[in-house]
Amino acid sequence: MRHRFIAAAAGVFVVVGCLSTVHTQVIEQVLVRVNGEIVSKTEFEDRQLAMLRGRPELANVTPASIELQRAIAEITPDLILEAVDELLLIQRGRELNYALGDAQFKDIVESIKKSNNLTDEAQFQAALKQERMTLADLRRSVERNMLINQVQSTEVTQKLSVTDEEARTYFDSHRAEFTTPSEVMLREILIEVPSTDQGFNAAQDQQARARAEEVRQRLLKGEPFPRLAAEVSSSPSKANGGLIGPIHMDELAPQLQELLGKLKVGDLADTIRTTRGYQLLKLESRTEGRSRTFEEARNDIGRRVIEGKSRAAMQKYLDQLRAQADIKWRNTELERAYNQALTKRRQQAGVATPGA
Repeated sequence: MRHRFIAAAAGVFVVVGCLSTVHTQVIEQVLVRVNGEIVSKTEFEDRQLAMLRGRPELANVTPASIELQRAIAEITPDLILEAVDELLLIQRGRELNYALGDAQFKDIVESIKKSNNLTDEAQFQAALKQERMTLADLRRSVERNMLINQVQSTEVTQKLSVTDEEARTYFDSHRAEFTTPSEVMLREILIEVPSTDQGFNAAQDQQARARAEEVRQRLLKGEPFPRLAAEVSSSPSKANGGLIGPIHMDELAPQLQELLGKLKVGDLADTIRTTRGYQLLKLESRTEGRSRTFEEARNDIGRRVIEGKSRAAMQKYLDQLRAQADIKWRNTELERAYNQALTKRRQQAGVATPGA
């Protein structure tokens, strides 16, 4: 039923099942063959469903809705490209004799049980059933992911390197990434000014201002800020003694940064007029910002440069696998979607289209 739902909405697939009240016979439809292995209609619809489930705005749409059709048209190109690419990488992993050993799979299963608090085999089997999976399904899924990740690592990522010049160029142009901003902890008291659709009442504004000044004087005379915040503040922070933060200084408005920059720890700022009323702020603590040196940041720089290089390198590697592969399409609309996504992916990775 879920496959029929997607097929009806997408307008891409042909219904190939034969449904009767007695039994259902499904003849699997092949969308594309990659070196003799297939991407099936069922498998691809499962990918679509998994992606659509992550979009809550589609929870109540009908199969014929424009919103659903638009969403499927949007996700289909990237999904079919992903399906073919994964199959190419899995095949390459088998060529390199990568495989998931029994002991390795057993360790993964135990890790799954532990992370999901499944204390016995019955609970684990119930969890598999809930996910509509068998142990064999789980092993196939784990092995597919392992093969893909191992090929990407050994065939692409591990072959990349970063020169000192590349690292220094990245560091010089991304210094903000290696700077820890100054942080402050504040205490606040908000004296709210009542408002209506017509705005603020001048008399009530004056009363709130006078109240704020009265509270400020009490603070200056030594009354504990947390106690006064709990007593008079209209801000939710009153439950925590008015404490807010830590806050990055660069996240604050320039005027507030300037105001706090003049305060010493423990100082009380002048009363501030906000959109809600009058605010009293005390600087509770300050952590000064710090920039890492090139040597201190060297490992992070290398990782980020490699990440940037790997996108283009991975695209070139996949292009090589595609050039050597026998890819035969059985669905012309999906073939067009695949080529559309492939062109986009190459452009994003900065890789020229082969033969261009």
